[in-house]
Amino acid sequence: MGDIFQVLGVYSKNIKDYTGAGTTMQRAESKTYYYVTRADVDKFHVHPLNEHNIPSGVITTLSKKKFISQYTPELDYYEKKTLPALKSLKAKISKGEKEFLDGNLDEAEQSFTKALFLDPEHPKANLGMGSVQCTKKNFKKLSVIIDKLLNKDEVFMERQRQEFNLFAISLRKQSMFEEAITFYDKAIRINPKDENLHFNTARAYFDAGQNEQALEHLDKALEISPELEVASMFKKYIIKRNKA
Repeated sequence: MGDIFQVLGVYSKNIKDYTGAGTTMQRAESKTYYYVTRADVDKFHVHPLNEHNIPSGVITTLSKKKFISQYTPELDYYEKKTLPALKSLKAKISKGEKEFLDGNLDEAEQSFTKALFLDPEHPKANLGMGSVQCTKKNFKKLSVIIDKLLNKDEVFMERQRQEFNLFAISLRKQSMFEEAITFYDKAIRINPKDENLHFNTARAYFDAGQNEQALEHLDKALEISPELEVASMFKKYIIKRNKA
């Protein structure tokens, strides 16, 4: 897994497939899910989820520009599927470690086996080596990784909100307004009472030529913070422009 600087959660990517040719060509889209960590300012590790919603397989390293333009945050998926799966995996490993320390080698191996079943690609056939000691050693390493993946930091969601806002700002500057709005929407879901998020979202909608949506978010920003002068001025500008 490598060193983890910051957990970003689960993101999705739409994959477009084409079948046939000419007039019979058809396009199909599928969504794939990835566990994402930030390794550096401009380096993101994208790790596919297996059928048990656990990071598994080959990790791809992407630049910030490529990552934020192709991947979309999936807060619900992360909270409802991947986190519970990781917690279940952690619980099985912890149980195996306890049984091992208590001298219950059969029970320990059973717990490690259940953990391996959740993530069959990690590690390789340790149980087939017939050594509980070897099994415990490998799963101890995995346990450390899972602790990082679970991201026990209480300010995780606030960091997510900040990241989404920064990603959206970067996308808006690249004139990728639809993608920027997607990130702003995710950030607002975390904290709908942030007037600056609503103001930034209004700017993205305005740049995209969607003035009604821009005014809606400016109204929300002013409802939260009536003294936000920049929002008030921006609202007046849009209204004046619409009348022109």
